[in-house]
Amino acid sequence: MDISLTSLAIGLLLLLIPLFFLWKLRTGLVRATLIAAGRMIVQLFLISIYLRYLFEWDLPWLNTLWVIVMALIATHTIGQRTGLKRRIVAVPAFTGFLISALVVGFFFLCLVLRLEHPFTAQYFIPIMGILMGNMLGVNVLSLSTFYSGLEREKATYYYLLGNGATRFEAWLPFMREAVIKSFTPCIANMAVMGIVALPGTMIGQILGGSAPDVAVKYQMMIVVITMSASMLSLILALWLSTRNAFDAFGRLKQVKK
Repeated sequence: MDISLTSLAIGLLLLLIPLFFLWKLRTGLVRATLIAAGRMIVQLFLISIYLRYLFEWDLPWLNTLWVIVMALIATHTIGQRTGLKRRIVAVPAFTGFLISALVVGFFFLCLVLRLEHPFTAQYFIPIMGILMGNMLGVNVLSLSTFYSGLEREKATYYYLLGNGATRFEAWLPFMREAVIKSFTPCIANMAVMGIVALPGTMIGQILGGSAPDVAVKYQMMIVVITMSASMLSLILALWLSTRNAFDAFGRLKQVKK
């Protein structure tokens, strides 16, 4: 069932509820919320137009180029939201995004869905998009936690190095904290999925006419591939970024902007 533009406009009126309380409580977030909502509407309409042509043309090289663009935008977002210098995170984050999305994405498309043409836009673009979106949040949180922890407890890090620990052994407590902080929400959401919360992907498929059992199977796989890709990209980004963040003697450089 399609949603008419009139019905969509009526539905958007629900935003008045959070806007009212944001204004009433003097949070200062009303303007930011209106800008964010406006950007969302414009961006989603533009992407719907773009994807329509992308699906019609269905060119493997163009689909791949779009995934690279998504990875570049996600990398730029990481730099903005973590406050880390571009030279520290740009290449590591981009590499982590692209490798993780392609490895996990093709595993799903080729071995689970058994597609003869995995570059088909109808499958390739949405799967890569959902992987990138989930990887972004996890990477922002993990990179911020890792480098903030190192800067906050620099003395502990140097103490471990001075007492014979390898660099990896000295990094390990901070990496552990980063992984725990970034993955705890993912694990919590997975634990209550289907009981407390019905995921958007599953609901979207059911509203689109898919049988509930088919929607459930897709949702299970979406959770698995997003968690797998997020962990792989996190590890790659952390490991590769340490090559830029430390000097030859293991001393932490200035990583924040």
